[in-house]
Amino acid sequence: MFNLALAYLRDRALTTLLNIVLLGLAVATLAILLIFSTQLTDRLQRDAQGIDLVVGAKGSPLQLILSSIYHIDAPTGNIPLDSVALLRRDPAVARVVPLAMGDSFRGHRIVGTEPSYLDLYGAKLDQGKLFAKAGDAVLGATAARELGAGVGQKFVGSHGFGEGEGVTGHDEHPFITVGILAPTGTVIDRLILTPVESVWDVHGIEHDHDGAAHHEDETRHEGKDGEAHADHDHDAEEAPLIGAAGTLEPEVTALLVSYRSALGAVRVPSFVNRQTNMQAAVPAQETARLLTLFGAGIEGARIFAWLLAATGGLAIFVALLNAARAREGDLALLRVMGATRVSVFGTILLEGLLTAATGALLGLLTAHGALAAARALFDPLAEIGLDPWRVHPGELMIFAGVLGIGLIAALLPALRVFRVDLARTLARAQ
Repeated sequence: MFNLALAYLRDRALTTLLNIVLLGLAVATLAILLIFSTQLTDRLQRDAQGIDLVVGAKGSPLQLILSSIYHIDAPTGNIPLDSVALLRRDPAVARVVPLAMGDSFRGHRIVGTEPSYLDLYGAKLDQGKLFAKAGDAVLGATAARELGAGVGQKFVGSHGFGEGEGVTGHDEHPFITVGILAPTGTVIDRLILTPVESVWDVHGIEHDHDGAAHHEDETRHEGKDGEAHADHDHDAEEAPLIGAAGTLEPEVTALLVSYRSALGAVRVPSFVNRQTNMQAAVPAQETARLLTLFGAGIEGARIFAWLLAATGGLAIFVALLNAARAREGDLALLRVMGATRVSVFGTILLEGLLTAATGALLGLLTAHGALAAARALFDPLAEIGLDPWRVHPGELMIFAGVLGIGLIAALLPALRVFRVDLARTLARAQ
């Protein structure tokens, strides 16, 4: 029965091929949408895990989230250094992690921060040690691999976040790689981390190297969590690029805030937005907005793909129905030679299933191959950590759905053959 079904499919090879390609395109579209949307959602949630609030300069809340958590947009500006102590004094706040940004090295952002930033992502050292003074740099796993960097190597950062020519370097303030992080599968893998003082020094911003005045305030509110660090590790960023022109006072770009209790979610954002010149953005809300923007387009494409699959099923139905009519004489002879109705019925069903299964497999392979090619060609896909060869459980549902379409498409032609009148068919054939 299987060999006979294959023979029938080969007999009308062009029609079979077209049906397979049509189903393959539908399945590839569905699989690409499924894999991309799922991995994007997972990555956004992982990168924002443990961060309840982002505080930064006024502007677009979504831009603030994208730049401060996901590092895929320009910052909205700078905020005063004393905002760090202001939020740390709030009893509802458990942790405040400052970020200072503005420079990069070969496309990888240089982020001034403190060691507690690593705790947000569970990052551990793979080589070397953590940064301890200005000029020290710890590279994420992806950044180290793509840059070919090792412990002890020096490099010079450049203004901005691109890697094209024409950016201004800071030759007088080189960084030295003191550590490399183990892979985490989060945004920290592609960053270059350094003390906030490094960013200040690079841009000629004077600051207190002692940091003792701020350390007391920090330990009062974060000592129990083991998150206290000298306050000179909590400071800021380059004014000429994203701050007010000519500003030479120590500033930070953003603050990543974690609450001590649910009360913080009610009180802190309102306080920041109403009583300061800063803005507070909630990652969960802005991420949901971002996914909603993506979701409308993805849902439309998904509906189109299922319509394409249904069209493929209709094409299989028409092809099998025409073939069943043309083969009535042959199938009647098979019945006379001993083939049962069930075996003839099963042969037609098998044709539909084989066509659908081949199209589904072709589509799934095409989807993964297309994602792999896209990841190699488009840096943003690599930056979000797209894994083109990870199989999603939903792919089995797509495969089963397409098999169902093939089975339904073959059912009516198979029933036509099952009910054929042998005597009348043979008489017509004579």
